[in-house]
Amino acid sequence: MNTAVSANDTITLGGGCFWCLEAVFQRLNGVVSVASGYSGGYIKNPAYKEVCMGTTGHAEVIQVVFDPTVVSLQEILKVFFKIHDPTTLNRQGNDVGTQYRSAIFYHTDEQKTTAEEIIEGLNKSGAFNSPIVTEVSPFTVFYKAEDYHQNYFNQNKNSNPYCQFVIVPKIEKFEQYFSDKLKK
Repeated sequence: MNTAVSANDTITLGGGCFWCLEAVFQRLNGVVSVASGYSGGYIKNPAYKEVCMGTTGHAEVIQVVFDPTVVSLQEILKVFFKIHDPTTLNRQGNDVGTQYRSAIFYHTDEQKTTAEEIIEGLNKSGAFNSPIVTEVSPFTVFYKAEDYHQNYFNQNKNSNPYCQFVIVPKIEKFEQYFSDKLKK
């Protein structure tokens, strides 16, 4: 009888607006939970308005808890690099500022190595027209964003035009390229 229980893993990712990342990763099979928040800055307990001003050093991020027996870190990072532009410094579309930077905040040395290998492989393959500028930094602290930012797309998809014009295309891209990875 196998009584082993798989341990979940955690990775913290920034790739523009956290609403976009959250909406996609909530749909990825093997993801246990996704929380929107802030990481990589120097102010304790930042508020959304402070982060938006770009003065706290924080990036808008999601913290992804996943079951590595269902979805690997490599697969998570493949999705991550497919649904945002990792070649634009401090910018995703019309969202501009250090708070929108592309970032991987690794929790273990193994995650760091995996992230660096994937970035190197994507750069060598010419997958993007410009070099990847994604920050790869050690995770220090995650500040969960205000409650109204959690599960944002699912609660606001019909009332906020940003959801239709920015988030829906990212979800559609995810579904197109990773249809075999969707939650049932």
